Amino acid sequence: MNSILIAAISFAALAMTVQGQETPPRPKVNAVLVIVTAKKTTTVQKVMSVMPAEIRATVDLYLQGNIRQWFSRGDGKGVVFLLDVDSEDKARALIETMPLHKDDLMDYEYLPVGPLLPLRMLANGVN
Repeated sequence: MNSILIAAISFAALAMTVQGQETPPRPKVNAVLVIVTAKKTTTVQKVMSVMPAEIRATVDLYLQGNIRQWFSRGDGKGVVFLLDVDSEDKARALIETMPLHKDDLMDYEYLPVGPLLPLRMLANGVN
């Protein structure tokens, strides 16, 4: 079943592009995925010296409802946050309060996300 849904979503995205739309439709942003990676110049010692303050700041953001989910990266090079914000600017503003950011030890990639657009076609019965 999952492979059928993935194929349908992929096909719908391709169809939107083929139909001549210059830019694909965008979902309403309801979260921002932030991928955090240690800079090449960052040492474990530098990170560990900031880590107690970083953990407290992360827990505070979670308790305030700003962090929806958090993960360790599978490659061990950082973390991933799913922030409960509706814009990249708001995500950046939150991340800029964090100790590791203030000490310029990490790189950040921001990816606004929202509901899967092709599902709207299925829900509305569009063929």
